[in-house]
Amino acid sequence: MIPAIVLAAGASTRMGRPKALLRAGNRTFVRRILDTLRAAGVVETVVVVRPGHHETVAEVGAAGALTIVNPNPDRGQLSSLVAGLDAVDVAGVDAVIVTLVDVPLVEPATVRTLLSRAVISPAPILRACHRHRHGHPVIFKRAMFDALRRADPAVGAKAVFALVPVEDVEVDDPGVTRDIDTPDDYARGFPSPNPGRS
Repeated sequence: MIPAIVLAAGASTRMGRPKALLRAGNRTFVRRILDTLRAAGVVETVVVVRPGHHETVAEVGAAGALTIVNPNPDRGQLSSLVAGLDAVDVAGVDAVIVTLVDVPLVEPATVRTLLSRAVISPAPILRACHRHRHGHPVIFKRAMFDALRRADPAVGAKAVFALVPVEDVEVDDPGVTRDIDTPDDYARGFPSPNPGRS
């Protein structure tokens, strides 16, 4: 089994509001991601959030997923990944698929491709790539769980990537590299039908 972890505990300082609740068409970012994972066949998903993000918790619950609160999100993204990992790491879990709430445009076919490749690939880490640019989601197999837990949060998961061979899985999906980090990113990715209104 491969559950999913969605990292949504960032401070959103550049965006100025929680990215999980930004709209992607008729859905929030986090709802779109959860729908994508479900459509790809992922049975269990947890979303890691900051303390006090009650609206995000409610949105995740309405989508049928579980919220995990990272009590110390300012320790870095890796601390959220480990919080999610601790929540899903039970017997029968072979790997986890990890994505970010600010990468909302990934297609279900991409997730299915990664999951299928993980079954046959010897690589302990696989990540989605588009035109040779790597992005998200990323799959970490069980062999990497302890390394993630031991890694320095200040350095992040990059140190873990340096330990082992990583398979870049090329997909025809530009959404894997489209981070929405700032209001300008958001305006480019999701033009408003009513200019001048947010």
